[in-house]
Amino acid sequence: MPVHVVQRGNNRAACFERHTDYAMYLRLLAEARERHGSDIHAYVLMTNHVHLLLTGRDDDSVSRTMKRLGESYVRYFNRAHSRTGTLWEGRFHSSVVDTQTYLLRCYRYVERNPVRAGMVTQPRDYTWSSHKANAYGDRDDLVKPHAVYTALAAGEGERRQFYRNLFAIAESPEELQEIRAAINGSFALGSPAFLLELERRLGRRVERMTEGRMRVSSAAPGPFQIMTVV
Repeated sequence: MPVHVVQRGNNRAACFERHTDYAMYLRLLAEARERHGSDIHAYVLMTNHVHLLLTGRDDDSVSRTMKRLGESYVRYFNRAHSRTGTLWEGRFHSSVVDTQTYLLRCYRYVERNPVRAGMVTQPRDYTWSSHKANAYGDRDDLVKPHAVYTALAAGEGERRQFYRNLFAIAESPEELQEIRAAINGSFALGSPAFLLELERRLGRRVERMTEGRMRVSSAAPGPFQIMTVV
């Protein structure tokens, strides 16, 4: 299942200070995903945090990819900037994403980050993003389209036009809130049917809370929490 991952700089400090930092992060991401079997569908590197949308080929592929990437980039960054100590704000946040209803929304959420931050007026104007690959076909060996993306249309040109059309309308405040709540709380994001299927796969009991959310029983171990979208 695809996973939306966010990793932030410690105390909101910058993770990238010059162009070579961004380029090195992407190089190390390519090495980590190749070594641990993760497919990258979308990404954006912001000044003090990173968004990735990826699918692991094995149960622990995403965790191992992020662990290797985080450690190797910190070693590079500390050496390059004559510093020591931590760079990241603890462990990365992750949210399993429902492919049927939310995957393309997460694509858009990830690639529109620079626009929402006021850094550019169009996603295509930002250098450190997968948008030009997904929307215009620019070569980016890091990106592997998800099946939901390739199913947008049979032809590549039509598919990219359909994808660009998704960006013509900005996310609603409700959609932004749903995605942010899921990633910040490490909740799964999807329809009630998706969440129930995920619960079945994980073998974990859930309890419905009064505000309409589902939470994992405290007795149930596992890496993910579950939340309905209300």
